[in-house]
Amino acid sequence: MVSEINVVRVHADEREERTTATGTKAWELFADHPDVIAARVLGAGDGAEHELKDLSYELVEGDVVEGVLIESADGHDILRHSTAHVMAQAVQELFPDARLGIGPPIENGFYYDFDVATPFVPEDLDKIETRMRKIIKEGQRFSRRVTTDADALVELAGEPYKVELIGLKGGGAEAAEGASVEVGAGELTIYDNVNRRGEVAWSDLCRGPHLPTTKRIPAFKLMRSAAAYWRGDEKNKQLQRIYGTAWESKEALEAHLERIAEAEKRDHRKLGRDLDLFSFPDEIGSGLPVFHPKGGVIKREMEDYVRRRHIEEGFDYVGTPHISKEHTFHLSGHLPYYADGMFPPMELEGANYYLKAMNCPMHNLIYRSRGRSYRELPLRLFEFGHVYRYEKSGVIHGLTRVRGFAQDDSHSYVTEEQAPGEIKHLLDFVLGLLRDFGLDDFYLELSTRDDSKPDKFVGSQDQWDKATEVLRVACEESGLELVPDPGGAAFYGPKVSVQARDAIGRTWQMSTIQYDFNQPEGFDLQYQAADGTRKQPVMIHSAKFGSIERFLGVLVEHYAGAFPPWLAPVQVQAIPVAEFAGDYLADVARRMRVQGLRVEVDHSDDRFQKKIRNAQLQKVPFMMIAGKDDIEAGAVSFRYRDGRQDNGVPIDEAIARVATAVNAREQV
Repeated sequence: MVSEINVVRVHADEREERTTATGTKAWELFADHPDVIAARVLGAGDGAEHELKDLSYELVEGDVVEGVLIESADGHDILRHSTAHVMAQAVQELFPDARLGIGPPIENGFYYDFDVATPFVPEDLDKIETRMRKIIKEGQRFSRRVTTDADALVELAGEPYKVELIGLKGGGAEAAEGASVEVGAGELTIYDNVNRRGEVAWSDLCRGPHLPTTKRIPAFKLMRSAAAYWRGDEKNKQLQRIYGTAWESKEALEAHLERIAEAEKRDHRKLGRDLDLFSFPDEIGSGLPVFHPKGGVIKREMEDYVRRRHIEEGFDYVGTPHISKEHTFHLSGHLPYYADGMFPPMELEGANYYLKAMNCPMHNLIYRSRGRSYRELPLRLFEFGHVYRYEKSGVIHGLTRVRGFAQDDSHSYVTEEQAPGEIKHLLDFVLGLLRDFGLDDFYLELSTRDDSKPDKFVGSQDQWDKATEVLRVACEESGLELVPDPGGAAFYGPKVSVQARDAIGRTWQMSTIQYDFNQPEGFDLQYQAADGTRKQPVMIHSAKFGSIERFLGVLVEHYAGAFPPWLAPVQVQAIPVAEFAGDYLADVARRMRVQGLRVEVDHSDDRFQKKIRNAQLQKVPFMMIAGKDDIEAGAVSFRYRDGRQDNGVPIDEAIARVATAVNAREQV
């Protein structure tokens, strides 16, 4: 029996070799660091690699153990998952008939699903919060134990959803995201919440890890409840989901709640209504927006600008229909890989037609319409193609998740040797375009194939390796942070996506660039090489906005509706001090419109201060005011969104001032 073992403690980038007694627990390594709430085993004698463990984990010879801080990404997940357990315990104490679904951590919070007879109401959440605080104060210990499938089925016989998850263990991908059972895991574990008397107060099937005790939950809040289908399938029973958030301190929780409040003020659905930009008529259908005149101005400016930039970057503008015969999507490989994301087919003249969910198959047919030479490559095609995707009703959200939208979709056909240069060209184009629209804080995400699910991807391992390496090198050369996204690739090839942070720090997936070696083969695309042989081009997909609708929704929230002058639906609101100044301002407005500026004159019967207030609420960049003194001087007064005002500005200077701000894409 070995009485001592050698381990390595890693903390704050410091490695310290230690000799300790057999049976030492991880918490003993970090007893002097109360902000450590779990351990990451970087290399263990039992073969575990980079595995998160509870602090109660018993060290073995050769372990390299790193402390997990509560404020780290893994620490947040562990804190939130532990809080979800406390919430589920509180729910079952208050509602004994509630049956448990799953309770994973999610971005900035957690949720847990319950099968209850009556939906939760806000008063229920208050009661649950109160009971949670009692459980936290008790300092219940999270205790892990290994069990067998058979024993777990007996113990959890009254929890039908847990029983179902046990049946899925090792059974493939049917388990829900964040499920408490690790699919394919070699062992099954249950966590007990143990009170100070050593009694099990509550148990849950879970892979862990968890906090040492409930007292390590510093700050939390339940946010809302909603309906959710079991395992995300609308064919299954609808459960009740409670969302919450948990943070490492009360200050961090308060900051998060302030961010939520700011996000609510910026909600593009509310601002879209208040600013009369767009709407979602029930008569048309869910996820199908219509743009009002003011929203149409922004959309047109976006389209005009990105169309011109594509042409400057060497793209040719094309146009393709909204529907196509089924065979087209077999050639591209989207059927059957993407069939669930497409609307059902329409039968016409003995053939099935699909609303297109993507533009690439049509662009391939344009490429294939005649012979191509290597001298034509790169060949770049671009269009604003309207596509339709059958999003489930539960995920539709304003403009940012719709069923019908326009893509600024482009495809580059290149030789294999040209692919690295083309991807760099596209990445530079994308980043420049996003900066033009006021987004300048980025990182990149590289989505790759999931080798454990080869049936979900086409192509050889060699093709995937080459394509992934090309994207990786281009990303690294950009100098931006690169984050891996294992398994997130499209079925036909890896992709890089630009993740942009908005004005309040939220991250949005924006542009994507995808390397495709599949579709050129499916459509038998060829070009004649310099030596006279026929070769297959590489196809590179790129979407700068992605969805124009979604990008517009992001911009509304980024700017909180206060668009820079070049994008503002109304750039100048002319406001007469009294009725006699109306004609004078109307004449100035006509001169501005000649220069392409968007000007409105408020001839309403509202009082002057009400007109100012209306313009402020509409977030107009420039308010142009005229009274008796201005008319006599041939001038106007300017009032800006930030409350500044310039008086006595000559008309020519006033027009030039607005035109300069618009042309320079200034933020006023």
